Amino acid sequence: MAIQRMDNVGIVVDDLAAVVAFFTGLGLELEGEAEVGGPEVDSLVALDGVRCDLAVVRTPDGHGRLELMKFHSPAGPAAGPAEPVNAFGMRRIMFAVDGLDDVVARLRPLGAELLGELVEYGDSHRLAYVRGPEGLVVALAEKLG
Repeated sequence: MAIQRMDNVGIVVDDLAAVVAFFTGLGLELEGEAEVGGPEVDSLVALDGVRCDLAVVRTPDGHGRLELMKFHSPAGPAAGPAEPVNAFGMRRIMFAVDGLDDVVARLRPLGAELLGELVEYGDSHRLAYVRGPEGLVVALAEKLG
């Protein structure tokens, strides 16, 4: 059997409300919230005593989802300083947007800061890398023309 689609990307956070506000400010829609735990979850993730709040946000087209998780137990390791975008591992999520300048302006009050500058990539896109709450990096791409 082949893969049907990518369902979601999971991101563990400390301040779930701030991260949900950031992504809904970007334009994603809150699909749902839940608290999970119990023996099935413990077995699935190979941890004992899991208690986790989660929120799922989705792109307006309904195809892309982020599962944002706040673990209450067991306690996770402390996060280190924000990694640069060239460090190994998952470093960013990219979204196609309309009105890049307006999107960046909307995100600033929610804790976003530009990593570099807004740039034009050839004649196809304007791009920006934004660091949001908890060091999350989001790339934004606006198609030109």
